[in-house]
Amino acid sequence: MGRITARRRVTRVRVGAEPTTRADVLAVEEPLEIRVGGTALAVTMRTPGDDVELAAGFLVSEGILTAADDLRTARYCAGATEDGTNTYNVLDLAIADHVTPLDGSLTRNFLTTSACGLCGKSSIETVVTRSIFDPAGDDLTVDSATVLALPDRLRDGQAVFDKTGGLHAAALIDGRTGEQLVLREDVGRHNAVDKVIGWALLHDLLPLAGHILQVSGRASFELVQKASMAGIPLLSAVSAPSSLAADLAEERGITLVGFVRDESLVIYTRPDRITVAEPADDGAERFTPDAS
Repeated sequence: MGRITARRRVTRVRVGAEPTTRADVLAVEEPLEIRVGGTALAVTMRTPGDDVELAAGFLVSEGILTAADDLRTARYCAGATEDGTNTYNVLDLAIADHVTPLDGSLTRNFLTTSACGLCGKSSIETVVTRSIFDPAGDDLTVDSATVLALPDRLRDGQAVFDKTGGLHAAALIDGRTGEQLVLREDVGRHNAVDKVIGWALLHDLLPLAGHILQVSGRASFELVQKASMAGIPLLSAVSAPSSLAADLAEERGITLVGFVRDESLVIYTRPDRITVAEPADDGAERFTPDAS
């Protein structure tokens, strides 16, 4: 298995001080080629580790897999280089016979970078993927205090970020018990989410009704779409969502929460799932507008 971190000599420059040279730790970024039945489907730039989860989650996001028994096997391909070395950067998945054969339009013609999980889509039409799950009808309700606590819990679990400062993270939380079920890190925010969703698929948990997806950065269109494909009713992000993310969340009936920091958050869609406690009465007299 490839390394998750790498060491490199760096020169640090500070204002008013002499430059210093020391060893630094970087997050590893390597390509992963995902094949299905021996046919190349996509190449994504990722942090090595949890590759089967990543590939499985990717196929959930593409609408190919929906249950654990849809995936038969996953194996790294030997002879990935000219000298026959297995680099653990080519993963071949075998899907069950009952799964609808892959549509040729799904094949990605370009490299998928760690910054964008949709960069390789071959047409505008293939960007929007329909889910068989319906998060709109999910009756999950969560109090705002629980949501506000999620970013700190996510950050506390980012072991590789502590070493490198250069990884995104995603976590899956049981919205009814508050238990954090799994946390994954990656140089790509979409990869971190795919790893979480892939973990859920391999544990036969789809659809993820009653669950919360917490992410460390912004909420993009593709992250809302991945949540929709897994049946997740609530997506919480530390930073801002895009306008298209909010539009898609509204359409799919997903509660989208952003700027979850300290003691505040912003709800962009389906606020009915977030309950807010009444402010404590400190006995102070408050101004009441005259209704007359």
